[in-house]
Amino acid sequence: MDNNDQEPNRKVNFRFDNNRFALIFLIALVGIFFFIFLADGTTPAVELPYSTFYQYLQDGQIDTVKILDYKEIHGVLKSQGVSSDINAFRTRIPYPDDDLMPLMREKGVRVKGDSKGVSPLLIILQTVPWLLGLVFIWFMFRQVQGSGNRAFSFGKSRAKRYTDNGKNLTFGDVAGQKEAKYELQEVVDFLKNPQKFTKIGAKIPKGVLLVGMPGTGKTLLAKACAGEANVSFFHMSGSDFVEMFVGVGASRVRDLFEQGRKNAPCILFIDELDAVGRTRGAGMGGGHDEREQTLNQMLVEMDGFETKDGVIILAATNRPDVLDPALLRPGRFDRQVVVDMPDVQEREDILKIHGKKVPLGPDVDLNRIARATPGTSGADLANLVNEAALFAARDNREQVIMKDFEDARDKLLLGVARRSRVISPEEKKMTAYHEAGHALLHYLLPDADPLHKVTVIPHGRALGLAMSLPEKEIYSRNKKWLLARIKIAMGGFAAEKLTYGETTTGTKSDIEQATALARKMVVEWGMSDELGFITFGQEDEPIFLGKEIARHKDYSETTATTIDKEIQSILRSCQEDTEALLKEHKDSLVLLAENLYEKESLGDREIRELLGYPEVKKVTDL
Repeated sequence: MDNNDQEPNRKVNFRFDNNRFALIFLIALVGIFFFIFLADGTTPAVELPYSTFYQYLQDGQIDTVKILDYKEIHGVLKSQGVSSDINAFRTRIPYPDDDLMPLMREKGVRVKGDSKGVSPLLIILQTVPWLLGLVFIWFMFRQVQGSGNRAFSFGKSRAKRYTDNGKNLTFGDVAGQKEAKYELQEVVDFLKNPQKFTKIGAKIPKGVLLVGMPGTGKTLLAKACAGEANVSFFHMSGSDFVEMFVGVGASRVRDLFEQGRKNAPCILFIDELDAVGRTRGAGMGGGHDEREQTLNQMLVEMDGFETKDGVIILAATNRPDVLDPALLRPGRFDRQVVVDMPDVQEREDILKIHGKKVPLGPDVDLNRIARATPGTSGADLANLVNEAALFAARDNREQVIMKDFEDARDKLLLGVARRSRVISPEEKKMTAYHEAGHALLHYLLPDADPLHKVTVIPHGRALGLAMSLPEKEIYSRNKKWLLARIKIAMGGFAAEKLTYGETTTGTKSDIEQATALARKMVVEWGMSDELGFITFGQEDEPIFLGKEIARHKDYSETTATTIDKEIQSILRSCQEDTEALLKEHKDSLVLLAENLYEKESLGDREIRELLGYPEVKKVTDL
């Protein structure tokens, strides 16, 4: 144990000592360089005016001279006859003097000639930039060596490799998704024992596409698949392939598959495949862009290797409808595994896994929490547990209790309460009547979902909210429920009109919601008696943009008029029924609105006690 711990330290110290030695050596080299050029070992010479030099020459006091480039004279005076301490001197020749050399020969001066060397300071000034450049290159290569040559790896794959490290993630760590696990178990069995399949002549799918809504655990399942098979796992996002440089995406695809072959058996996981695998030719400008080139290379690579190489490709997307058909054909991503939203039992299992990470109080019932959170994904439930733990920490408690989960659920579903927002009493009372109209209809309409809570405390951009929760898992809705939903949306509008004789701008979102439901009933779901079993309008959804921007009108103007009349008929009928119900139960509306104005928030149990409705035991109660 001690030897293993000390080994990395020795490597780190060795690298640090090497760097320090190299730096000291570089500094010493520069110092020697300066010393050589600055300290030439000569005696300092005195600068003489040319007239003084000429006088010394005429007096015969000069012993030796050296003429440099006919511009400068360095010389030595005779030791006798000079009263000063001048020995070596130098002077500049200010003009061409033809009598200078004959006079020197006449006075017996020993004359030498030489060229003037380059100034040491000039050499230093010219050399320093090169030295700095060498130092920069040295440090750059050290950085490249320490970062895996990333500076020159534009075309290299950015896939992150996850190995076991003694902490394999298995299917047991993923709650629910039994069908998805069953489909992926074949991949695990093939990676563990490929002879089992090849012996009988079976071919395992080359690619498996995980399809599901965001937060359902697609990436987690892929990691668990690699953990079950105990093989390497390479993770890369679809957006990592495409860069600003042309050809980089295709190069990274080649490198990714090359890494897979070198590390076989392994799993290559491409997250958000729709970022690079969208249908070709769907760009707004047309033509052959970098994304299509990357997709073409991926198609070629998937055709170019066999599963006998021990490389399985997993990919995840929540938009399978925008993928190129060539990706989904047999031989590429020939198996699609649906990762669906968890049901009530799976939600409880997910809560148990995340609940192990926090201390839970004795009153926490995970089954009730699971039943009270329909339509949530695994990521939503993980966030719910975390938010509950944060509420407990704010109250300085060491355990998470049931109230924390209730507060966390309200925060996630309703939004953060804006209690600091200043609202006038008149506006607050009008909001109370508006929300009371929504809430009361939950009890007057037999096909409506049960009410959970109504509040006039602002949440987000809304001044108030009335939230309902279904009693059980429901995957499709009938016409009665849709009509009840439209009437509930109209409740605020009808309550304001009944109480004040006018409505406010706060009904905008309610009108939009009711109109959208009525339109879908007519043009999509065939719930119009006049038009019958038929759908109208195809969604114009460009693959490149990935969102609906319009509906293609594939019907006549007469049919369009009929559609408008049917929508208006549904809305008018619902509005009349809503106003009649609230008018009939106006006393209950006033009582509920006044109590909501005073208490600001009311739950289902409080409203039943207030209005005298029988209490109903609900599994969604927290």
